[in-house]
Amino acid sequence: MVRVNGKETDICGISVADYLKTTSYDLRFIALEINEKIVPKSQYKETIIEDGDRIEIVSFVGGG
Repeated sequence: MVRVNGKETDICGISVADYLKTTSYDLRFIALEINEKIVPKSQYKETIIEDGDRIEIVSFVGGG
């Protein structure tokens, strides 16, 4: 199992890019970390989600 933003889910064995395709996140406005390490967008395709990973996804919101 994997924790994504605090919720357990079973997404082991797929790439970050493939996981994000199943979500509504706008890739232009997010930052993603796995196990407290930021994953550069250029590495989403080759980064494989593994059992026990803790993923945090943060969306940026504009405003003033």
